[in-house]
Amino acid sequence: MIIPEYLKPGCRIGVTAPSHPIDREPDRERFEHGAQKLKERGYEVVFTPNVFAEADRFGRSASPKRKAEELHSLIGEEQIRGIYSAAGGDFLAEMLPYVDLELAKRHPKWIQGYSDNTSLLYYLTTKGDIATAYGANFGDFGMEPWDLSVLRGLQVLEGTCKVQNSFARYQDGFADRESAFDGYREDARVFWKCILGRKKAATGTDGEVRVRGRLLGGCMDVLLNLAGTRFDGTLEFIEKYREDRILWYLESFALNMEQMMEGLWKMKVLGWFEHASGIIFGRPLFYQTQDWDGNLLPTYEEVLKERLHSLQIPVITGADIGHKGPQFVMINGAMAEVACKNGKGTVLYL
Repeated sequence: MIIPEYLKPGCRIGVTAPSHPIDREPDRERFEHGAQKLKERGYEVVFTPNVFAEADRFGRSASPKRKAEELHSLIGEEQIRGIYSAAGGDFLAEMLPYVDLELAKRHPKWIQGYSDNTSLLYYLTTKGDIATAYGANFGDFGMEPWDLSVLRGLQVLEGTCKVQNSFARYQDGFADRESAFDGYREDARVFWKCILGRKKAATGTDGEVRVRGRLLGGCMDVLLNLAGTRFDGTLEFIEKYREDRILWYLESFALNMEQMMEGLWKMKVLGWFEHASGIIFGRPLFYQTQDWDGNLLPTYEEVLKERLHSLQIPVITGADIGHKGPQFVMINGAMAEVACKNGKGTVLYL
């Protein structure tokens, strides 16, 4: 596993837009504020041209080839240690044919983002054996004041934070900002829960569930699109690290009940869960529990139990991962131990 060097004051941080650009003025102000906050911590921030470009009709910051070229410009610069995605969006996978995997392996940098950025991170990790960071996009640095998750996430890439403890509350869905510098609304209580495989996990007398393995995952909506293409290196990756076992983390953006059922079936029959030690699910963003006529549908938890009970491994839900922030930084390729007890959770990097 190729582990990039940790960030440290004095180095540069690059920001690029492999999905949607930042083309609204309040968001640009937020980004400039984030760059200033990082400057106060000793970092110089560099934005590629596509970050503040106007989106095309499909919401893209540039052509697939151009997006790859701007990413390459950051990867190839020696002083840059970390690269953050400007935003999520759609169609990042179109740039993968142009991404220079050998360049990324010769000049490994921490690359962080989430949602649509799953395509790039997953490709780099499973095909290039490079550790990548699934976590907040650059805009979170523009909060005033910083949420604890922002500081902690930065410290993970600085190598000074090995333990991430679950937060008390989270923002239950999207919300319009009143100012460019707003933080999370945090209107719901965080609650981690082990719904399957408790007896298969290492448990103490106090009922705590612990499971360890090599982390791998991202946004399911994106992974299901990537699965089976030449940019999907899952089977080779899990076979290489079969002795460590794979500790999956997954979250969903807009998958409905049928899509979750079919998606988990597909991942199982593709063999993705071979050598898995456990699966950690983040909070789903747009999952619906009623159909158009108001009839009740199976809950998210019921779907997971239906599809995953045969694996006989621990399955934890409600984790601080993904679209309902604040969120952890999950390092693809890192060995970690996840603990769950009394609604709280912890990710420890080993």
